[in-house]
Amino acid sequence: MHIKDIDLNLLRLFNAVYTAGSVSRAAEQLGLTQPAVSHGLTRLRLLIKDPLFVRSPGGVKPSPKAVALADAVQHALDTISQALNESRGFEPGSSRRLFRLHMSDIGEGRFLPELMAHLHKLAPGVRVASRPVAHKALADALDSGVIDFAFGFLPQVKDTQRAELLSDRYVVLMRAGHPMHESLRRLRGVALLRALHQLDFVAVRSHADTLRILAQSGLQDRLRLTTEHFMVLPSIVSATDLCVVMPGNIARGFVVDGGCVTVQPPFADRDFTVSLHWSHRFESDPDNRWFREQVLHLFRE
Repeated sequence: MHIKDIDLNLLRLFNAVYTAGSVSRAAEQLGLTQPAVSHGLTRLRLLIKDPLFVRSPGGVKPSPKAVALADAVQHALDTISQALNESRGFEPGSSRRLFRLHMSDIGEGRFLPELMAHLHKLAPGVRVASRPVAHKALADALDSGVIDFAFGFLPQVKDTQRAELLSDRYVVLMRAGHPMHESLRRLRGVALLRALHQLDFVAVRSHADTLRILAQSGLQDRLRLTTEHFMVLPSIVSATDLCVVMPGNIARGFVVDGGCVTVQPPFADRDFTVSLHWSHRFESDPDNRWFREQVLHLFRE
């Protein structure tokens, strides 16, 4: 077999299927139909004389031959891509690029309004999709191009490029007329933490860090309501005596809108940093570089 027999597009197709672990996801990333990707795989199988991928639950698994080829193919494509990108820049005014972002619902509320207003001015054709990914899968999702960036407090995510955006801390949000507010406002330190045991709380099931703080403070028995969605919490807090542990940056918006107040107990591990994560693979990609420059310009403290 000679290199002249191989179409470069087949190598791109092979790499997409290998990294995505799915023919359908690879087709989406490449902008092709699933039958087109399957046809391309068939051509490559005949040339290499190996099945390359076999069906498995949720996608496909590589054959030993595919595993042996994967690093060499990835290196070759990266080398070609880097050489091409050196002579190309991102054109925000004409781009139709889709950027896929991992964000929690809190992150969407904090970042998307300002980000979308900014993009509408500079790059009106650019599209954004929020695609939450399980934290343990984030590094692989960034490397494979399933998502382009991850926003959040993600200390468990390793082996990515990242830049700190803002520092925050967890506070308690309650309605302005809460019967405990005035007495809590006068307390400090351990006395304030003890007084929290007289409050009832609401939390969001998917927000592990707020649940962790409740548990560390011995407040899990005061949890009266668990919801699926963050954005319903202000309405619940305003209408009841339930309180919520949440990031102070978000809580301030609800205080400004009226009807809510905050207290700031000295929770253990209450301070945290929100960062922007991306893959080492796309560090030099002009599209990636332009987008992260916009994010850092807008949100970096």
